[in-house]
Amino acid sequence: MVLKQCDPSRTTYDVLREHGVSRRDFVKFCTMMAAAIGLPSTGVAQVVKAMETKPRLPVIWLHGLECTCCSESFIRSSHPIAQDVILNMISLDYDDTLQAAAGHHAEDIRRDIIKKYPGGYVLAVEGNAPTKDGGVYCTIGGETFESILRESAANAKAIIAWGSCASNGCVQAAKPNPTGAVPVHKIITDKPIIRVPGCPPIAEVMTGVLAYILTFDRLPELDRIGRPKMFYEHRLHDKCQRRPFFDAGKFVEEWDDEGARKGWCLYKMGCRGPTTYNSCSNFKWNCGVSWPVGSGHGCIGCSEENYWDNGPLYERLSGVPLPGVESTPQQVGTAVALTVGAAVVAHAGVAAVKLRKPASNNTSVS
Repeated sequence: MVLKQCDPSRTTYDVLREHGVSRRDFVKFCTMMAAAIGLPSTGVAQVVKAMETKPRLPVIWLHGLECTCCSESFIRSSHPIAQDVILNMISLDYDDTLQAAAGHHAEDIRRDIIKKYPGGYVLAVEGNAPTKDGGVYCTIGGETFESILRESAANAKAIIAWGSCASNGCVQAAKPNPTGAVPVHKIITDKPIIRVPGCPPIAEVMTGVLAYILTFDRLPELDRIGRPKMFYEHRLHDKCQRRPFFDAGKFVEEWDDEGARKGWCLYKMGCRGPTTYNSCSNFKWNCGVSWPVGSGHGCIGCSEENYWDNGPLYERLSGVPLPGVESTPQQVGTAVALTVGAAVVAHAGVAAVKLRKPASNNTSVS
C-alpha cells in the first residue's frame, strides 16, 4: 500500500474549509495555536494570516534508537489536538511509525520529498543514531540510520530533535553506551537544530514548536543548548506546587511518610526540579490532569543533558552543584522558623508596650 502524499501547497485554511470547518471554528483553532506558542491575544491575527496564506509545512519524521514515546505523546496533544496538526497544519508525508506505506514504497516517498522541496521541509528526528561497528545496530532497508539521517538532513530547512534520545542521548547513550549512540547534533553540524528534550517531551510543547515555525517562518529563540526558550526558560522548582514546603523546610523523608501524604517537598527523595528547565508544571500531562511531582514522584530531570548518568534517581542531588540549595535545604526551614519566631516575639513586645501606655489626658465633649 502506497501512502498518498498530501499537497503542501494548500494552506491550513484551505484544508479546514474542505472538511467543513466554519470561519468561527477556524479562528478558534488559530487562538489555540497562539496560546500554544505563548502569544498574547493580539498575536492571534498573525496566526490567522499565516494559516490563511502560507502553504503547509512539509515534514519528514525519522525514527532511530528510541521507544516511540515522543510519537505517543504527540498524538495525545489536546491543545491543539494532533489530528489538527497532522492533517491541517503540516504535511506529514513520511513517518515510518504512523504511515500506511512500508518498505521501498515508504523510502521512495522520503526521497521524493527531499528532491521536491529542497530547503523547504523540516526534518523531525525521534531517537538517536548508533555509530559503533558502522552503525549496524539500527538499519532500515539495509541502510544504517546514520546514513538515512545524513541524507535526509542535507536539504532540510531545519531539524527538530524530538525527545531526550535525539536531544541528549538518553538511556541509549548512558554509560557504557555499547552501541556508540549519539544525539542528532553530534552528527549533523551544519544545520539549525531545535532540541526539544523530555522523555517524552510534552505534547503541547511539540505542537507549539511546529506552530511557531509555520506562523513566523523562522526558528523560535533558543537557549544556550538549543532548546526553545518559550518552553524551557524556567526551572520546575520555581513554579512547583510544592515550592512553599521547600521554603518552609518541610521535606518528604521516606515514601508514604506523613510529609508524603501531606504533599511536602520531594527534594530529599531525589527530585531534580531545582536543576531542570521545562514546562511540566505549566502544561502538566494527559490534557492538564497532573504531572510527576503533582502525583507524588520527584522530577528525574529528563530534559537535561546526561540525566541518566547523574547519579541514582532516588538520591539527593549529590552530583549536581547547587549553591544555596544542596548544602542548606535543612537550614532554609530553620531560617524561616527563626524569622517567624522573631516576628512573633517582636509583635508581642509591641502589643505589651501599647497596653502599658498611659491613657490620654484629652476629655471628650458631650
